[in-house]
Amino acid sequence: MSDDVQGEVRLGRAVRAAEQALIEFEIAVETFRVEVENFSRLHHQKLGPMYTRLDELDALIAEARAARTGDPEDLRKAAEARSLVMPMPGVDELFHDWLGSDGVSDDAAAMLTGQSVRPPERVRPSDEARKRYRELVRQAHPDLARDDAERQRRDAFIVRVNAAYARGDEAELGALAEEWAAGPQPEEQRPTEAEELYARLEWLARRKELLALVAAELEESAIGAMLKMAPDDPDRLLEEIAEQLLSQVADRERELAELTGP
Repeated sequence: MSDDVQGEVRLGRAVRAAEQALIEFEIAVETFRVEVENFSRLHHQKLGPMYTRLDELDALIAEARAARTGDPEDLRKAAEARSLVMPMPGVDELFHDWLGSDGVSDDAAAMLTGQSVRPPERVRPSDEARKRYRELVRQAHPDLARDDAERQRRDAFIVRVNAAYARGDEAELGALAEEWAAGPQPEEQRPTEAEELYARLEWLARRKELLALVAAELEESAIGAMLKMAPDDPDRLLEEIAEQLLSQVADRERELAELTGP
């Protein structure tokens, strides 16, 4: 085998290794993106009213203190605290999933009577959903296409895979796996000229740089930083934050009662 042929073989191996590495990196980024989006949505939905209540209590405490002292600095702090308060949530918003058209919801009634309650929404898709997602992406990733038609087919398919994974839909991911297995198979890899291999390596490098930027933005975001505190159980982290907020609300209410009491 000539040196040129040997060099092209080695280059081809390098390209395939780079493709697989990029796919694994993209899976990791997409997995984390889904967790960040889910955590952000649940954080706002479940804890937003508690944060609003804390802001309102801070304003009431500052106003009560200013009313007692009449100190200009206390009056300024009271006005500043009030300016930060969002409109108080109504009862239906504060207890958004506890009240129904006929009173308390089924979940609230179950909690009050000691019965089992439906599991909360998850921040992270189940282990089975994650496994199926990773297998599908490894098989159908657009970067494995060798022509435009094949890339378009893979692009459209991966959009559906990502959507099912974001919902944590194991059944849909299973159906997509069957669909892919029954679909047209890509042609065997044809010999590639060295210039094309070099061009592909350059494209893979640029793609990895872009993904690295996306990953960095996710990790540096407020929600991403919170998730990094509990990478193995983000659902439990949400519960812990809720417990901390409830404790803070109770402390503020006691402080307000002392300031406004006789």
